[in-house]
Amino acid sequence: MKQIVLSILCISIVTFCSTAQNQATSGYWQQHVDYKMDIDMDVKTYQYNGKQTLVYTNNSPDVLNRVYYHLYFNAFQPGSEMDVRSRTIADPDARVGNRISKLQPNEIGYLKVNTLKQNGVSLKYETVGTILEVVLNKPIQPSESVTFEMDFDGQVPVQIRRSGRNNKEGVALSMTQWYPKLAEYDFEGWHADPYIGREFHGVWGDFDVKISIDKNYILGGTGYLQNPNDIGNGYETGEVKKTKGKKFTWHFVAPKVHDFTWAADPNYVHDTMQVPDGPLLHFFYKNTLSEEQKNNWKKMQPKTVELMQYYSKHIGKYPYNQYSVIQGGDGGMEYAMCTLITGERKYGSLVGVTAHELAHTWFQFLLATNESKHEWMDEGFTSYISDYAMNEIMYEGKKNPTESAYKSYIALAKSGKEQPLTTHADRYNFNSTYSTSAYNKGEVFLAQLGYVIGEENLKQTIKKYFNDFAFKHPTPNDIIRTAEKVSGLELNWYLTDFAQTTNTIDYGVKTIEGNSITLERIALMPMPIDVTVTYTDNTTEDFYIPLQMMRGEKPTTATIIKDWAWAYPTYTFETKKAVKSVEIDPKNEIADINKDNNKK
Repeated sequence: MKQIVLSILCISIVTFCSTAQNQATSGYWQQHVDYKMDIDMDVKTYQYNGKQTLVYTNNSPDVLNRVYYHLYFNAFQPGSEMDVRSRTIADPDARVGNRISKLQPNEIGYLKVNTLKQNGVSLKYETVGTILEVVLNKPIQPSESVTFEMDFDGQVPVQIRRSGRNNKEGVALSMTQWYPKLAEYDFEGWHADPYIGREFHGVWGDFDVKISIDKNYILGGTGYLQNPNDIGNGYETGEVKKTKGKKFTWHFVAPKVHDFTWAADPNYVHDTMQVPDGPLLHFFYKNTLSEEQKNNWKKMQPKTVELMQYYSKHIGKYPYNQYSVIQGGDGGMEYAMCTLITGERKYGSLVGVTAHELAHTWFQFLLATNESKHEWMDEGFTSYISDYAMNEIMYEGKKNPTESAYKSYIALAKSGKEQPLTTHADRYNFNSTYSTSAYNKGEVFLAQLGYVIGEENLKQTIKKYFNDFAFKHPTPNDIIRTAEKVSGLELNWYLTDFAQTTNTIDYGVKTIEGNSITLERIALMPMPIDVTVTYTDNTTEDFYIPLQMMRGEKPTTATIIKDWAWAYPTYTFETKKAVKSVEIDPKNEIADINKDNNKK
């Protein structure tokens, strides 16, 4: 990427962020960090050494006496919290199982900090599992910037979970969460969570990374390559020339991101495709794939263009000039300006995993929720928008693309194993409960919100949420307050009951007597109710019963009748004609755990 393009991009991102800052709450603040790293990788030993210069700006109103770094690779050692948790949870991730406990010294992962200085003065620090605890020589005052300089060594673990070497498809290096990464500090304090199994949270900033590696390796990942001409003029079109010497240094710059990821393999095929009025897409996949699998990667590329256009239209415009889809990892996982996915897939699966991981660019990367605390906001919202995208782009023809998410959530709610969405991602009793909660209940949260406020209001809510909170760290309250501002309705009850408790929804038709209908609320969670009445003359009429605590109604063509106050277990209304039958929620837009009593 040419330097002038990068400069223009940086200006546009700064403008974008400034606008978003003005639109959000005036008291909001977030920390900032800039990384410069020089990495020397030995592809024979899978060891590397690094030099990191980090400029940290304390935008908080607090004086900081310590800082923390994440050392994620330390999780891949026998006896680590990830290892022990995987061997003691009832349903371990099959990719992990007991594999960490069997790693030999040359197979483990590690990050070892050799020296660390604050503004040139050596610091005291202690490595505690996957966290580096650092006591500062001098507190960091509000609005102050300090420079940390670090020398560190790393070893890439055998591919087990997300990161690693030589994954099951033969990708040499999947380098995710591979460097000492400063922990986030916000209005809740430090987020120095150990790496046990779940996902991540990071500080927004700029990255300048140089990676020296065997000349035969091709790299892809976060950021803009600053020296494509050194590799070959054909890099942007995938026609990479081999360089002279044993190693080559790849220089990447990534403005305004909260992570940096890369992958490398000597057998990568590199394709590109331009999104009209959008980024240049890069695709890296192994030339050792079967001809059918290579063809799937080719066919997937124009679909990725369509997906990028779909998300930019329905959420907000992708603000960077490139995005990469890279074969690597152990399934599919989103990162800054890229994703790593396994590549030996059928065509539909390849498009599906790309659709999901690309959607994460908006829901968690640009709208950078804390995935450890609010995993349902990134996984659930991503599942919602990617299901709609797949339905349109792959011509699936589903009347309700979120139907399977409803079924999965309802099964969990009736299982007795559900925990509230406020549960920390590492604290679920079962991995299956985490998955259904994060992906399915999180998706239902957004889909059902559309029922509560109206579909057009939901579409506007998603766009406003992005405009107001991109390049920030939004919380659950931010999405619900955005919906309130768009709809004019009071919605705190919805966030409270559906995301902060395991209260369920169950409404039923209790009695029909002539033209008098009595409904009942059986479970605890309140909802506004859509009802379709069929009269004895076989005509129908739709009614809408507002929930009193909403203090308003969604846009509807139905006949609006009196509010239903939550504390009243029953609700009776009369029609103008004799009633034949009544159905609550005829479009199945409520996550009602018992559909059997919805019709009489």
